[in-house]
Amino acid sequence: MLFRSYGLVDIDMIAGPSEILVLADGAADPAYVAADLLSQAEHDRLATAVLVCDSAALAEAVSAELERQIPLLPRAEIARASIDNNGKIIVARDMAEGVEIANEIAPEHLEVCVDDPFSLLNSIRNAGSIFLGRNVPEALGDYLAGPNHTLPTLGTARFSSPLSVDDFIKKSSFIYYTKEALGAVQERIVDFAEREGLHAHARSVSIRFEGADETDGRQL
Repeated sequence: MLFRSYGLVDIDMIAGPSEILVLADGAADPAYVAADLLSQAEHDRLATAVLVCDSAALAEAVSAELERQIPLLPRAEIARASIDNNGKIIVARDMAEGVEIANEIAPEHLEVCVDDPFSLLNSIRNAGSIFLGRNVPEALGDYLAGPNHTLPTLGTARFSSPLSVDDFIKKSSFIYYTKEALGAVQERIVDFAEREGLHAHARSVSIRFEGADETDGRQL
């Protein structure tokens, strides 16, 4: 039904399944990280939970924590399938490489579990929603803190944004130039148009600057 409607009416976005990427340094608590990964793995079997860290020791500890915590979940079967089929733990050389990996994956939810997450924020280019700090689990955004939690998935955060009020507003752009302002840029417009082979476009600008005697009986 979604795809029958799309194109006839507007929808928020085509999104899903759920995703989380936890970017963590070696000082992160493996129990917290595992719990945060499972907060998305329990959604459905197609959900994706990824840890990117700069510590092999943390990677091993989180893997062990996942094995300990999964059986404790009421939705353990779903979380197990998600982790087994789509879960990943990636050990980066350092946090700078970790950020680049996160940018490439462009996750729906990105947790930055380091002491100073704001030092990395300007380097993060692709993520639906970013959770900054060791005590900002994704569920905080789901249930209380906001902002809107309809987010791009499947790497589309590389070119799209979270749902906002702008998605429900129809807009028109408008342009106003004086004749003098148009004259100042006419040559550039004409050049663009003629390079595209659209000479009527070019003529619609240049005709406004021809002498009156030249415009009687105009011909294209």
